[in-house]
Amino acid sequence: MSLHLDDSTPISRKARPMLVVSLVLVGIAALLHVYIFVLESLRWTEPATRKTFGTSELEAETTRGMAYNQGFYNLFLAIGTIVGIVFLITGSTGIGAALVFASAGSMLLASLVLITSDRTKARAAIVQGTTPLLGLIALVIALAV
Repeated sequence: MSLHLDDSTPISRKARPMLVVSLVLVGIAALLHVYIFVLESLRWTEPATRKTFGTSELEAETTRGMAYNQGFYNLFLAIGTIVGIVFLITGSTGIGAALVFASAGSMLLASLVLITSDRTKARAAIVQGTTPLLGLIALVIALAV
């Protein structure tokens, strides 16, 4: 199997539906990571956010700086994915695919780190990791056709 990553060769007509599926899925993953950024960096100490993450008021205050930093990591992954989507849509296949593989791949790997570090976070890891995984699989298929 060889992947078509040459920017001078457009995605084949046959591969376009799978590319659309991929871009929708990784786009959803990017939006989820923007939402996580908002929770972690902007709303960390608010009661609804504390309930979502299962933290007390004291824990939220104590970890505020860490959450702020972590939220920006999520935002940067989302931005990388969105920029990759734009490059793919505009025909820069190599650049776009590289950005999507790196950014959405990091989202997927972060979900694996989450579940392996704390099994009680399995639900969150599945939510964070499923759309990037499916989007990356669809992108590999689109590039292989």
